[in-house]
This record gives sequence, structure tokens and C-alpha cells, in this order.
Amino acid sequence: MPRTTLTLLLAPLAACGLAPGEASDPAATAGSTGEATQSASAHPTTTADHDPTTTGHESTSHATTAQETTAAPACDPTPLGPAAADPYSLMVDGQLAWSHDSGHPAGWFHTYDAFDRGAPEHSPHKIHVLLPRGHDPCGAPYPLIVMNDGDTSFWPGGAGNKTWDAAGALAQLYDEGALPPVVVVAIVPNDREYEYSHAPAKPGAPCCGVESYTSYVADQVLPFIATHYNTGAAPGDPTPVPARTAIIGSSRGGLAAFYVANSRPDVFGRAGCLSPSFWVGLDPVYGGELPGGPLADAPLIAAHADVLADPTRRPRLWIDWGLVRTGGFHNEVIEAAATERGREMVELLQATFVFKVGQDLHWYEDPLGEHDEVTWARHLPEALRALFAP
Repeated sequence: MPRTTLTLLLAPLAACGLAPGEASDPAATAGSTGEATQSASAHPTTTADHDPTTTGHESTSHATTAQETTAAPACDPTPLGPAAADPYSLMVDGQLAWSHDSGHPAGWFHTYDAFDRGAPEHSPHKIHVLLPRGHDPCGAPYPLIVMNDGDTSFWPGGAGNKTWDAAGALAQLYDEGALPPVVVVAIVPNDREYEYSHAPAKPGAPCCGVESYTSYVADQVLPFIATHYNTGAAPGDPTPVPARTAIIGSSRGGLAAFYVANSRPDVFGRAGCLSPSFWVGLDPVYGGELPGGPLADAPLIAAHADVLADPTRRPRLWIDWGLVRTGGFHNEVIEAAATERGREMVELLQATFVFKVGQDLHWYEDPLGEHDEVTWARHLPEALRALFAP
């Protein structure tokens, strides 16, 4: 794979339709957001499209296990928490949510301040659910997109106070007829460095909670979403459909998206890895002694080699990175490491695991790309086209 700017990918993507159906280094500037420590208490700032649920409402948890959600009840056609001009609260299977609608064409939101299904090994998380206009609880099931770093998915947040504006990307794709209506679940991390890592980014760094995070998403969050928001095999059925279930993230969240999807191919069939931190556990981006060496020999690949080698199970992947090296540590060091390891990953997937570019592998090298949400927002529409193309 040549290490040059990709120009062949975007043309076929524009033509493809979809059938309906880390704590930041002190030298980092304010634009560094992807590898900056974020917590569930960092609320989106007030904007015209702000999150009105960040006022400290307490959520009620319910000791319900994932197994108890597997029964598929008769479908109730009554809309669950319909859109309304004023925010209001509602209970959904023991979980307190807040419905809020700013009039965005892509849909309205249910926000769970502390989503907790009662599993003691999992801490509650704040979750935003974006529902498309006209959401039908009893119609054809919806594709599902899970977004890591949910505090920046829709509203400005994080260290750089920037956003992916995922709702804007969806509105664009809906207008073009390039994507059917989807449900989006944006999960706010409690400790992203811990939850999104399989190895320490530096000696002594918080680590290795990604297995627990994987279980939380796949076994706690998604069955609930499928049951109540019609994203499973059938209305009210929590059985996942990998071909229309994606997980997307950037930086450490992009690493986590790769890890989660390849750990649970029974749930996820698509993964978007933007500026992914494939360097974690290998390269001393934040200093210290780390082993280095090729990705091919890294624990990240060893843990998922069987899935990656199986075309019937492995997820379709989007991987990208940017080439801007000015503006601060986030571009000069973090994005440089993401670029080097991203190129290596693309080559490894093709040479060792026989991924096919344009089929189960899509990648993009952006000459104007930075390590921030502005760049990731610009890439998101094309990533979604690639991940959900027929």
C-alpha cells in the first residue's frame, strides 16, 4: 500500500448508496482533544444545540440483568418519549431519561444521566440516544451507531471544546439519500484512558479496562437499546445484527472501536477508527520505556487474529489519519504516531489477513487532517458511507 494521500477512495464512496431498510501532554494546545482526559462530569457547553440535561439530575438504576432483557414483548406502536418542544423526563425499563429536542432535522434525544443495568462490575455512564424523526418502534429495525467519547459527539466538549456534530453529518446523508434513518448511542466515558486501553500508554498509566467496557456496551447497553429503540433483529428483539451495527471513535476511542468490534463480532460488523491510537503499549508518545516493535507482534493483533483472519466474522473497517504537524503536541506527536501506526495497520490487514480495500477495508490519509473533532467531523460522512455501503 503506497504511503501517499488516498485519492481513489472518495470517488467510489460518493457513488455508493445504501439500501433502506490520554491525558494530554502539558505542551498540547487547546486544540488537542482526542487524547485528553475526559470524564462524565465534563458537560457540553451551552450552544443553540446544547445538551439541556447537564443540570445534575439523578438517575434511578434498576437491578435488571442483561438476560432479563432478552424476551421480545409484543410491539407497542406508541412512540417512546416522543419529540416535544420542552424537555421532559421519562422512565424506560427502570432507567430515568430526559427527552430534549432542539429541532435538529436529524432527530431528537433521550439522555440517560446514569445508565445502569445493575451489573456490579460496570459503573453507570451517561448516554445520549439520537432518534430519527418519525422513529417507528414497530417498523423495520434501524441501523445502530455507537459512538465513543459521547460528550463530543453532538455538542462541543472535551479539552478543546469542539464537536463531531454527528447530527449534522446524518442530516447531510439523509438529504442525499445516502443513508437510511439510524439510531445513534453516544456513550460518555468515565475514565477514557482506562476504559479505552488494552495496554498502558506509558508506565503507570491507567490501563486495561477495555474488556470491561466491551462487555458493558455489548451486553448491557445494546440489548436495552435494541429492545426499546428497535435496532435488533425485529421490533422488541434484542438479538444484534452485526451488518447494521457500527462502533466509531477517534484517537484512544478509535483504538477502542477496533478492539470492541473485533472482540465481539457477534454484535458489531462495522468499526470506524479515526486517528486511532494503535501505538498504545508500543511507542513512548508520553515518554517512558515501552517495547516498540511491529504491530504484527503486538497484543492488540494477537488477541484478535482469529477474527481478523475470518472474512465471515471480521468487521468492515474505516481507518484514517491526518498529516498536519503544526499547532501543538496533539498534531506534532499524537497524530504523527497515529499516522505511522495507521499506515502499518492498513498494510498488515491486507498482507496478513487479506482485507480488500473498498470492500472490508477503507482508509483515508488527509493532508489537511488534524488530531481534533473538526477533522473527525469532516471525515464522518464518508466513513458512514463506507461502513454502511451495500
